[in-house]
Amino acid sequence: MIIIDKETLTAYTAAVLEGMGLPKDAAKTEADSLIWANMRGIDSHGVQRIEMLSNLLQTGGMNTGFQMKIMSERAATVLIDADRAPGAVSATYAMGIAIEKAKKCGIGWALVTNTVTPYAVGQYVQIAVRCGMAGIASTFSSPLMAPYGSNKPGLHNGPISIGVPSYKKKPPLLDMATSTVAFGKIDVAIDKRIDIPADWALDGDGNPTTDPRSAAILLPFGIYKGSGLSFMFECLTGIMSGSPMVAPWLTSGDASIRKNTQNSIMAAIDISAFTDPDFFARQVDELIEAVKSLPKAEGFDEIYVPGEIEENMTVERIRDGIPLPPGTVEKLINAGNEYGVSVPEWLMKG
Repeated sequence: MIIIDKETLTAYTAAVLEGMGLPKDAAKTEADSLIWANMRGIDSHGVQRIEMLSNLLQTGGMNTGFQMKIMSERAATVLIDADRAPGAVSATYAMGIAIEKAKKCGIGWALVTNTVTPYAVGQYVQIAVRCGMAGIASTFSSPLMAPYGSNKPGLHNGPISIGVPSYKKKPPLLDMATSTVAFGKIDVAIDKRIDIPADWALDGDGNPTTDPRSAAILLPFGIYKGSGLSFMFECLTGIMSGSPMVAPWLTSGDASIRKNTQNSIMAAIDISAFTDPDFFARQVDELIEAVKSLPKAEGFDEIYVPGEIEENMTVERIRDGIPLPPGTVEKLINAGNEYGVSVPEWLMKG
């Protein structure tokens, strides 16, 4: 492992993304998004994804010359065609529109189609929370998770995030996939050269595996619960946007159909449309304190509320830096060499 500070890693990542052809502002937005995940310990959605972005660019899955368009719009809703824009760019744009609509209508609901992964969706929910609103985000793509009762891919592991403002406590933020783990965690296991638990994934033949390099199909969390949530997210994203992901993929037998694109929801709720925001924030603080004051079960030293572990990790990584495993270091070096960015000495030491 090497350990590097946030600012240095952000600058290098942005330079590589700009080298890929992204406009300067878009490269900075993407880099900030990746490092946000690293800072919270969500390394599965951090800079190790630089190789995936390079592959998307080379296969036409990501468009550096994107022209996002509003396809339809009402007072509280908007449908955006992102023109295969980088996911962090389109998600940030969509959440901004949702927030403005929520200020006027009490709720803003933005549906984004034809985009690529926005990484950890909790960061866009945080944008709404910083504006004193509740936020919701989800994204959905082509199948890579086995539905409950199958050993073949038939659903995406569409993540969902919900966040609300608080008063003095850190705002709670739920950010979870509908699979036991995200595929990025398997990529991190490869980078760390370690095995994975047998309940994370299946191999290409539908058998459980502990070898991250053999993992091909994710498993849903909570047996049928993750599977059911995933099914409904496809209804609310792909089908509702007019760009279904699952049925065309399954019925055609062509696994390449819409493989690199995603559909996303970015929503904001103005709390003042329902109750006093100050009252709400104070009550969230009280809820946090009440839950954390419960007796601890055997084997537990702490009761955590959503997002608390990640907030603690952020504090730790501000102090100590971001650890990068060997495989991630290799991806960053390769990307710099490929796109003409000078690889810094600190990275070469890894």
